[in-house]
Amino acid sequence: MILSDLRDYLREQRRVALADIVTHFNMDADALRGMLDKWISKGKVRKLPLTSSCGTSCCQCDAALTEIYEWVDE
Repeated sequence: MILSDLRDYLREQRRVALADIVTHFNMDADALRGMLDKWISKGKVRKLPLTSSCGTSCCQCDAALTEIYEWVDE
């Protein structure tokens, strides 16, 4: 996968959890974070503040994967 694939996915989804990006691209979360950091540094993506859970009460989500990323319009 290249940065443009990630860009296209984020543009389409607008706001997406890291867990969904991991599943979509079948990649390691840390590798994706590095790519996301590139887009963040360019001002095209922002990482939304972390919440303590995904919004449900099952407590089975990996807190590290509940990170939410949002594409920022040009």
